[in-house]
Amino acid sequence: MSGNSVRLGLQDLIFIYGETSSSKMHVAGLLPFTPPADASRDYLRQMIDEARRQEVMAPWNRKLAHPRLQFSPVHTWVTDEDFDFDYHVRRSALASPGDERELGILVSRLHSNHLDLTRPPWEIHVIEGLEGGRFALYMKIHHALVDGYSAMRMLARSLSTDPESRDTRMFFNVPTPPRPRRTPPSPSNLLTTTLRTLGGFGSQIAGGVSSAVDLTNAIVNTQIRRDGEFSRIAGSASAPHSILNARISRNRRFATQQYEFDRLRALSSQHGSTINDVALAIIGGGLRKFLTDFDKLPDRSLIAFLPVNVRPKGDEGGGNAVGAILAPMGTDIEDPVERLEAITAATRASKAQLQTMSPTAIIAYTAALLAPAGGQVAGALTGVQPPWPYTFNLCVSNVPGPREPLYFNGSRLEATFPVSIPIHGMALNITLQSYAETMNFGFVGCRDALPHLQRLAVYTGDALGDLEKASLR
Repeated sequence: MSGNSVRLGLQDLIFIYGETSSSKMHVAGLLPFTPPADASRDYLRQMIDEARRQEVMAPWNRKLAHPRLQFSPVHTWVTDEDFDFDYHVRRSALASPGDERELGILVSRLHSNHLDLTRPPWEIHVIEGLEGGRFALYMKIHHALVDGYSAMRMLARSLSTDPESRDTRMFFNVPTPPRPRRTPPSPSNLLTTTLRTLGGFGSQIAGGVSSAVDLTNAIVNTQIRRDGEFSRIAGSASAPHSILNARISRNRRFATQQYEFDRLRALSSQHGSTINDVALAIIGGGLRKFLTDFDKLPDRSLIAFLPVNVRPKGDEGGGNAVGAILAPMGTDIEDPVERLEAITAATRASKAQLQTMSPTAIIAYTAALLAPAGGQVAGALTGVQPPWPYTFNLCVSNVPGPREPLYFNGSRLEATFPVSIPIHGMALNITLQSYAETMNFGFVGCRDALPHLQRLAVYTGDALGDLEKASLR
């Protein structure tokens, strides 16, 4: 096997295995830009031509060695020696007028299409024709290649804080800082490698007794104990049945919202909550109104799973290293302040639990916590609603982004809207991303299971206003 081969980790493999005709395991980002005042008429063509002249760097030049063998226990990335630039970098134009609605329709359509796993699994679409001469980049990347944390680190390296800079390169032309490499398996140890991969998370924690003890304690505390601080932690069987847990189709719908960061920060400070708690509370308020429109609001609170980055500080990323906690959305609580207080108490208890665990134990604990979700996925696929509660109803992620305004060769980045992954049994995925002095929300859902998704984005804005008004009382 070539020295350029890189073996996929267990979490990376899960995203390869999860790829189906209706479940696509890619994430994306929508980045609108305002070009510089002196931009020429062929500004975007020049940008693409310059990127074509540069070398495509790892991991963007990597493809699966054996893409046809989807369920192989050992997948590796290898360098694509016949990289097709024009396949991965494409130009699109909006129908006039190029407003936000037209942009959302195009992104919804692009996100509904599979990535080709016989090639490096990513695409970038340069979208022209936005109002005021603006343009946008839609970047689409398979989750097996990089996670959201890694993608943001890589994106930040391709942008500049200097509006006068004209020498920045596209993210796929920027080399990734070196990190420890995983040696690909040789024929002599292939069987051992396969068995270790199949062993899953158990093999990951076998290296340290303390990690195993941490994991055992966490599962016991979260799933069995219901006293003291643990009474606020959502367990694996506390989510109600909901239309969010339907079987999904291949079609997607995408919507966005952007709020001034100061609005969320003020509420966070006033109520002793985190920014993420405030975001969960307004999403919960939006969901409460959205589901009421369809007369489908459950009596008990919806439960979200919240991914947690477990990388060491300074890790440049690549692959996936993510844990998770479960948290109530407060959809059963009408009062906005009471909803925020309930969410804050629950997430605080869950984070306190994770702080007692090593990163390896957190990943293993996450696998145990989310394992029962297989039942809700099976129920969605078969159309048979299980009699027991679900594990979660939706996913809400928060990916920290750059705190300063960024530029690409003089073009100012206006926002960073994440576009994530719905799956069978979870037809809605919401990702937050901070940027400069804003918080950007990306709502992505199954077009057929959750019609009128734009309403949810609007209702989330209404819920923020309601929380601000209630906080004045």
